[in-house]
Amino acid sequence: MRRIQLVQRRLCPHDSLRRVRPVQRRWLPHDSLWFGLAALLLTCAAVACDSGSSAPDGPLEDPARQDLHSYANSDEIRVTHVELDLEVRFDERRLRGSAMFSFDRLREDADVLVLDTRDLTIAAVESWSPNGGFDAATWSLAAADAVLGAALTVVLPPQATRARVTYETSPQASGLQWLTPEQTAGREHPFMFTQSQAIHARSWIPLQDSPAVRVTYGARIRTPEGLRAVMSAANDPDAPADGDYRFDMPQPIPSYLIALAAGDLAFRPLGERTGVYAEPSVVEAAADEFADTESMMAATEKLYGPYRWERYDLLVLPPSFPFGGMENPRLTFATPTILAGDRSLVSLVAHELAHSWSGNLVTNATWRDFWLNEGFTVYLERRIVEELYGADREAMEAVLGLRALDADLERLDDADEILHVDLAGRDPDAGMTQVPYEKGALFLRHLEQVAGRERFDAFLRGYFDHFAFRSITTADFLAYLSEHLLADEALAGAVAVDEWVRAPGLPPDARRPASEAFDGVETAAARWAAGELRAAGLETTAWTTHEWLHFLAVLPARLGRAQMAELDAAFALTESPNAEIAHQWLLLAIRNAYAPAEGRLERYLLGIGRRKLILPLYAALAATADGRERALAIYRRARPGYHPIATASIDPLLGWDG
Repeated sequence: MRRIQLVQRRLCPHDSLRRVRPVQRRWLPHDSLWFGLAALLLTCAAVACDSGSSAPDGPLEDPARQDLHSYANSDEIRVTHVELDLEVRFDERRLRGSAMFSFDRLREDADVLVLDTRDLTIAAVESWSPNGGFDAATWSLAAADAVLGAALTVVLPPQATRARVTYETSPQASGLQWLTPEQTAGREHPFMFTQSQAIHARSWIPLQDSPAVRVTYGARIRTPEGLRAVMSAANDPDAPADGDYRFDMPQPIPSYLIALAAGDLAFRPLGERTGVYAEPSVVEAAADEFADTESMMAATEKLYGPYRWERYDLLVLPPSFPFGGMENPRLTFATPTILAGDRSLVSLVAHELAHSWSGNLVTNATWRDFWLNEGFTVYLERRIVEELYGADREAMEAVLGLRALDADLERLDDADEILHVDLAGRDPDAGMTQVPYEKGALFLRHLEQVAGRERFDAFLRGYFDHFAFRSITTADFLAYLSEHLLADEALAGAVAVDEWVRAPGLPPDARRPASEAFDGVETAAARWAAGELRAAGLETTAWTTHEWLHFLAVLPARLGRAQMAELDAAFALTESPNAEIAHQWLLLAIRNAYAPAEGRLERYLLGIGRRKLILPLYAALAATADGRERALAIYRRARPGYHPIATASIDPLLGWDG
């Protein structure tokens, strides 16, 4: 990964400041009566009571809490509430409007608010005090860093309790994707969605873009009439599609969980607290695929305590979404590639739902603590799968996860095999490997095995209650672990905590999952590869998606054309409608120069943008000179439909220069 020079985190408030003249009345969103009333009604404190507190967690001077990926001076002034007023401009590929911030001064003499931005055009900055309303504020925008963006510094008068920034986004904003009608399922209306993790929120909102800073937020979003806006907030599926929407998120969340989408959307309920949004041509299939969502919620609540976000809905995005899912609270964003027709890939729903406890409720305070989000969530995901679909399926999914981890451990440097990874000087996306996910889950599984499931479940439930609506560090977790689970000397002696958290690779006593079902699959694969069985003679009728994925993965890397053709003829793998099976087959096809799959490979790379599925295919193509040329030819056509997060990974792989 590219290394970057981090600019100094703290800025001198008097460097290059300039007084901004009062802006003329053009497109300022605070011209609306609603926004003016909202400004008067806002309070500086975050919502308390059942939703928790956004107050700082632990000593702010603790170096472990310093977020190297944010310019924000949240140890001096901390934003507690954000109020957005944005217009979705499809014709310009921009969001245009304002963000207003309520904040607490943690130091009485603090007179500067520092916000994170990336590629934003700032039109005006104002401060508000109870005595005089809004006035133009003194502000400066620092030189931009390629990864971190630019610090926006606002000088605050002593009595100021709020600040407002009027701005517009860039058409190339890394956290936004704009789709033409032709790039959607319905092919009639445009679509826009955000992806804020890890530090892309600053490309569409100026804010304190750190997971340590939790805020409540409200929003007014305006779209073209007929299109529906939805957010990671309270959504009303019955609201008329009149192009004017209001949202409220009363629970404090980190900035990377603020999310917005707008397009031609329909809604179907899944249960009393669950439902799914999708384009009209997709929504019925999605509702059928996600029918178990309410049961997943009940199973997780039984294990780990109440769901604290009121509703859990899903939004199925167009295929260009770069991830499998994004756990935006109240509204998970999901890829359509999990719509397999048999609910075989809905562990992704279990994963994103589990984030409602691990990640959204208890959050990593910095990106080097990312395993606290993802390792816990993979562990919870597998427990949900076991509860609903049985131990055999959980074991298969755990083995597939271990294979992905082993592949990453083969390619990563030792420093990146550590759970508490050092990301100083790097893009936080560099830490999003299988290590925080699968190694983190194996660590928790090890703790479960040592302590016993009943005791460990009680520990986790207490952990979620204790740290609810807070952002914590690895040190916080380890201290809690030591006090509440490993205080027993016998247990403590059975867990090499430092080796799990701070050493590369897996400890020698790490228990590797195994699957009896996969044992039979491996036998079948070996017998077919040795010529003892014909493909048509393989007993595959009852195989699940997971068994097919394992079968294709354990086949010899090099197969003859006749062998590839035999498998294809028997099982129609080239045209498999299952995106995961097709992906694994196309990898084999590339490695073995299987020409009959070339058309499907091209359609596959042109049709979806999920990074997990397309990046390995481009990498396999790029392994040969001819393959690289073909990859570039396909990429040239596909790239305009990919999300910036996907292109940021593929561009350097293929040496793309535009």
